[in-house]
Amino acid sequence: MRKWTIASALLLLCFLSLVPDEGSRFHAKADGDADEVVDPPKVEEKIGAVPHGLSTDSDVVKRESESISKRSLRGSAEKFEFQAEVSRLMDIIINSLYSNKDIFLRELISNSSDALDKIRFLSLTDKEILGEGDNSKLEIQIKLDKANKVLSIRDRGIGMTKEDLIKNLGTIAKSGTSAFVEKMQTSGDLNLIGQFGVGFYSVYLVADYVEVISKHNDDKQHVWESKADGAFAISEDTWNEPLGRGTEIRLHLRDEAQEYLEEGKLKDLVKRYSEFINFPIYIWGSKEIDVDVPADEDESNDEEAPPESSSEEGEDDAEKSEDDDAEKSKTKKVKETIYEWELLNDVKAIWLRSPKEVTEEEYTKFYHSLAKDFSDDKPMSWSHFNAEGDVEFKAVLFVPPKAPHDLYESYYNSKKSNLKLYVRRVFISDEFDELLPKYLNFLLGLVDSDTLPLNVSREMLQQHSSLKTIKKKLIRKALDMIRKIAEEDPDEFSDKEKKAAEKSSDDDEKKGQYSRFWNEFGRSIKLGIIEDATNRNRLAKLLRFESSKSDGKLTSLDQYISRMKSGQKDIFYITGSSKEQLEKSPFLERLKKKNYEVIFFTDPVDEYLMQYLMDYEDKKFQNVSKEGLKLGKDSKDKELKESFKDLTKWWKTALSFDNVDDVKVSNRLDNTPCVVVTSKYGWSANMERIMQSQTLSDASKQAYMRGKRVLEINPRHPIIKDLRERIVKDSEDEGAKHAAKLMYQTALLESGFILSDPKDFASQIYDTVKTSLNISPDATVEEEDEAEVVETGSKAAEAEDTIRSETADEGAKDEL
Repeated sequence: MRKWTIASALLLLCFLSLVPDEGSRFHAKADGDADEVVDPPKVEEKIGAVPHGLSTDSDVVKRESESISKRSLRGSAEKFEFQAEVSRLMDIIINSLYSNKDIFLRELISNSSDALDKIRFLSLTDKEILGEGDNSKLEIQIKLDKANKVLSIRDRGIGMTKEDLIKNLGTIAKSGTSAFVEKMQTSGDLNLIGQFGVGFYSVYLVADYVEVISKHNDDKQHVWESKADGAFAISEDTWNEPLGRGTEIRLHLRDEAQEYLEEGKLKDLVKRYSEFINFPIYIWGSKEIDVDVPADEDESNDEEAPPESSSEEGEDDAEKSEDDDAEKSKTKKVKETIYEWELLNDVKAIWLRSPKEVTEEEYTKFYHSLAKDFSDDKPMSWSHFNAEGDVEFKAVLFVPPKAPHDLYESYYNSKKSNLKLYVRRVFISDEFDELLPKYLNFLLGLVDSDTLPLNVSREMLQQHSSLKTIKKKLIRKALDMIRKIAEEDPDEFSDKEKKAAEKSSDDDEKKGQYSRFWNEFGRSIKLGIIEDATNRNRLAKLLRFESSKSDGKLTSLDQYISRMKSGQKDIFYITGSSKEQLEKSPFLERLKKKNYEVIFFTDPVDEYLMQYLMDYEDKKFQNVSKEGLKLGKDSKDKELKESFKDLTKWWKTALSFDNVDDVKVSNRLDNTPCVVVTSKYGWSANMERIMQSQTLSDASKQAYMRGKRVLEINPRHPIIKDLRERIVKDSEDEGAKHAAKLMYQTALLESGFILSDPKDFASQIYDTVKTSLNISPDATVEEEDEAEVVETGSKAAEAEDTIRSETADEGAKDEL
């Protein structure tokens, strides 16, 4: 088949638009013409394809294009050519548009649901249109015929007349979808769409021959059939079972699509894509049951052999047991396979109802079905709401009771979201993050919109601009839901609120619920502060932490501010690896003495968090292990600095080997002689440790981020006072230099830094121990006697040779 250029294709489209519809119709002259097909025009290869990723495998495309069904269109049928746009569309669908063949079932079920919606809408004004008996059952049925490789989907919807089949399945411009939507726009109801849209043509992803059997109340039953080769045929149906009303689509599957003849595969697809369709979806499935059947006489006789008895009493018991066994052996249980209709979508779409009408049990059941969670745990909270405006949608969000074990392992690499997007109750995708940011990916739920467009490629729906509006509203609702968990928790109340809550209710179910939430998902809130500048202040209100005054309980920033001392301008915090370590930190000594509260941040992500959370409610954050700590003015500060000026200057010179930026008199120490602090905008000691532990860290690139180290000394400590007196007398005192160096290295360790030369530090400690034990500095380690080592080695060798010879002699004796 030759390829047409783009210009030729456009010229043909213009020509066809001028030709009446009757011109596309031709009739078969004889039965032999049944195999005759007209080659449709082909567009240039890959026109309409989305670059990089949506093209199907080239080998599969080749096999599909070469696959020709052995079936031929019925010779007695009236034959038509597809409209040029349809041929072009099918070529795009099969070769480029859909990367996932599974969606064909979603499209067909969606079309069936639309047909059922249409007949139900019409029945509101004409109840007789539904008919009686089975015709009145608005349902979708799926059936498999493995022997003939046929998959059937049937509905009892509006059905199609012969003219509808020609228009809806042979053209796009006059599709039932667009016509019905235009009609419904005049009445203001946009929830219903027509029966067939372009999604129907996705059947050719898996089938090489398709039959559409349809019966409309105003016409006879007809069959539409096509092999997607440029032509289709329609004939009156006189051989199939009468449908009564509705449509049945039969897909004669390709060899590459035999997996769709498995019940399990189809059940999974329905559960994934069409679980919340308004109408029941059934599949004709098989299952095994236990059935009682008569037992064979030979088998019963074998089973009836009684054991011999040694007494009369035993014989009586044996006779009784024989009678009982005989009755039981008349039947036996065997496995039997039966076929019946199995309902696949028993979970109701509760989001379509008013939140006031849905019970707590229904929300819990819906959560378990959504999360595939079979435990008895209830979700911590949920939010069910409707959004109106430019974009209308309904949503249900859940906070799970526990965090997945791998929630943060692939945080920045995973594209899958726990939030499902539906359009008119048809599942679209859960593999994009345009609805919720990553830090809220622990939430489960769904969004269903009636205003989002169902374009040719639903896979490209995630690029729609309306999703940005939906995202903003979802984030706001999600944060409100989390805030509500805290508001309802009695442990979060102040003392006055706690007393009022105890009087009003004795229910302890919500007690401690926010602590449970924080322990499971607190890191996500911190990541949100880092990533979401717009909602940073709202997220900061959800922060919880322990502090020097929280008595082991979690507290919030608002509670911290309410306990601040008068005149305190900064929020004090410190970072480290554990609360126990931080409580003993020398940086807290003066703060505790003056009754200041200090926040403990012990999570590694807290170091990154505080780089973004600079202030809260007009209060600045101050790391107490960095420069810039202010605890009020002290009249003696200037005097102390001046009196220790010589010591600080001398000490800075003595520590020039370690690039110490400065030595200062400290205002944060009480019992400790000295500490090492870092510059305000550099890394803290804890951050240095975190970065050095990274697997792929580059020390050379990290050097510029290390904060300048400043040694702060305690002017009230006796060691510091004595050291000052020593250097005033003799600035070259070697003992003073040794002590100054050792104190600095000890301060580094106590302040959380990692020593660059641990061996040097250990040597100085050992020298100090020698001095304290009055051991001469020149004392050396006693050397080992080499002669004893040789002698001991030779004796061991001789003993080994003796054991070997004795073993060999015993082995020789055994052989003899």
